Amino acid sequence: MNRIVKKERFSEKVVRLDVEAPLIAQSRKPGNFVIVKIDDKGERIPLTIASADTERGTITLVVQAVGHTSARLCAMEEGETIAHVVGPLGRPTDIRNYGTVVCACGGVGTAPMLPIVEAMKKAGNRVIVVQAARTKELIILEQQMKQWADEVVIMTDDGSYGTKGLVTNGVENVIQREKVDFCVTIGPAIMMKFVSLLTRKYDVPTIASLNTIMVDGTGMCGACRVNVGGETKFVCVDGPEFDAHQVDFDQMMTRLGAYRDLEAVEMRKPLR
Repeated sequence: MNRIVKKERFSEKVVRLDVEAPLIAQSRKPGNFVIVKIDDKGERIPLTIASADTERGTITLVVQAVGHTSARLCAMEEGETIAHVVGPLGRPTDIRNYGTVVCACGGVGTAPMLPIVEAMKKAGNRVIVVQAARTKELIILEQQMKQWADEVVIMTDDGSYGTKGLVTNGVENVIQREKVDFCVTIGPAIMMKFVSLLTRKYDVPTIASLNTIMVDGTGMCGACRVNVGGETKFVCVDGPEFDAHQVDFDQMMTRLGAYRDLEAVEMRKPLR
């Protein structure tokens, strides 16, 4: 059992949970994820580790209520326990001194980007974060990003905060003003697709985290199959990060809609 020791609500559908998991906290690396089961009969959901506190023995998860299980998890309160938290899983981010690194993130993709930003900075990189959301209320972890990044660029669709525009507008502005050696992108598949198309145009090596497509998290179910450079890869065991310029994002987006109808039925069920 893993106790929730702290809960913070970022928005109506996004919460931060600090969960007791001392062994995971000690061994996790940027890019790792965990599999969570609320109870013994619940479904398995993969969640990327946003941060960890080894002294408290906790890991931080940022959860968006997009389906029945994630909505149930968001509804849990401090002191309640999660039946199973397994990890760390997945291949960690390849952290090295690239030079200038742009970290392009959107929505809850900001959470798994945070440990990457920290690690990239500690590796000696100049780190520029381009963080995007539809509106000001959906911008999360801005102050935490500023603790590590050399610069944080905020983009909002409606212009309610930062600069009006998409994440790609912010990334292109950075590329046009200075040399960028590497890019990391995490967020909705459509966002990562267009970041990838942009960085390919400027010949900037880019990795994308495809964690949103995972289901089982161990390579058993096959739901996270993606085409990378003409080869079939499993996001949970081969990734979750891949060369963004080799990912077939159109195929990935089609697969992401496979369970939409079933999830709509599940969302009508009570959360408790």
